[in-house]
Amino acid sequence: MRQTWRWFGPKDLVSVDDMRQAGVEGVVSALHHVPTGTVWSPEEIAERQRVVGLMADGAPSGLAWEVVESLPVSEDIKKQKGDWKAHIAAWKESMTNLSRAGIKVICYNFMPVLDWTRTDLAYRLPSGATCMRFDTIDFAAFDIHILQRPGAAESFPADVVEDAARRFAGMDEERRRQLAGNVVFGLPGAAESFTLADVRAHLAEYAAISEESLRGHLVDFLAEVAPLAQELGMRLCCHPDDPPFPLLGLPRVMSTEANYRRVMEAVDLPASGITLCTGSLGARRDNDLPGMMQRLGSRVHFLHLRNVLCETPHFGGSFHEAGHLEGGTDMVAVVDAVLAEERRRKAAGRADWEIPMRPDHGQDILDDLKRRAQPGYPAIGRLKGLAELRGIMTALAHPTVRGAAQ
Repeated sequence: MRQTWRWFGPKDLVSVDDMRQAGVEGVVSALHHVPTGTVWSPEEIAERQRVVGLMADGAPSGLAWEVVESLPVSEDIKKQKGDWKAHIAAWKESMTNLSRAGIKVICYNFMPVLDWTRTDLAYRLPSGATCMRFDTIDFAAFDIHILQRPGAAESFPADVVEDAARRFAGMDEERRRQLAGNVVFGLPGAAESFTLADVRAHLAEYAAISEESLRGHLVDFLAEVAPLAQELGMRLCCHPDDPPFPLLGLPRVMSTEANYRRVMEAVDLPASGITLCTGSLGARRDNDLPGMMQRLGSRVHFLHLRNVLCETPHFGGSFHEAGHLEGGTDMVAVVDAVLAEERRRKAAGRADWEIPMRPDHGQDILDDLKRRAQPGYPAIGRLKGLAELRGIMTALAHPTVRGAAQ
């Protein structure tokens, strides 16, 4: 498993020096400042590669930009409206430019409107650490009373609607503004940000787009870009929905193993694959993460290893970002399945036998609480997660442990 680290660019409060000291092997980044739907130029790509390659004192970092996360798929492409064909052409040109620069893995997502959704970006845990959290009652209060989406109340059980009304009534104006800002925060570091009016406008356009239609749009997109990726020797990996259940009346098409199978079978090329995010998929108790890695492993091109703790037993309930070894996913079993897939690939002579992974998200601990980096992306919290994952990898790779398992 190739140990990588997500970096949001020169404005990221976690520096290249920090990454180097963490001992990572490669960098995951994106040109967040480039507007969605436009081409990533060779010059912009080269500049990001240059910055990644240098420490603060000008010494070589020994690191390289190895994975793109994310090359954004525009709302026009997802809805097949407006400039969607021009945006696909720009996406393909960006992909070609990345390939020429030696970058061969691109993570993307096909989530409508918001890239991920949380109600609290700094939820305080009993330990004093903070983390991101999705609270069903808060989200219902946002949807019904702040966004005031038509029909929103019908999307929730009656008891949740009642609790949300009480929760909203008890919020002051500052808390209401904060909640709305948290929900529409979307992708950290992105060039775009949404207002409530923007969200309402997008929701109105998605009203006529069913789950089947959105899946069809994804398949159409892949039918255009995956053959070129195959030709260029690139690997595309679709990130799952986060969270992996319907929100705001929007369709979801990448939330389960069955979802992934349908899309991969529709565009059956090795270049078209999966970002297996154990945190996003783990927010559904019915997702078997070790099993998914075993069954879909040949098409897993990128790994996000994190854990969440589901706080309620019902589907679509509250959850928060747990420690990497503390949530509902058996991380030891997941890593074991990844290492087994790498051994199979290596034996088969695959050049991509080593799968890039990154410790995804992390709790803010120690000096993270003062630094206030991108929500979910603290330095020390992620380093702790990476250290824990390294421990699993090292133990499972030991001949005694591997022999006993076999």
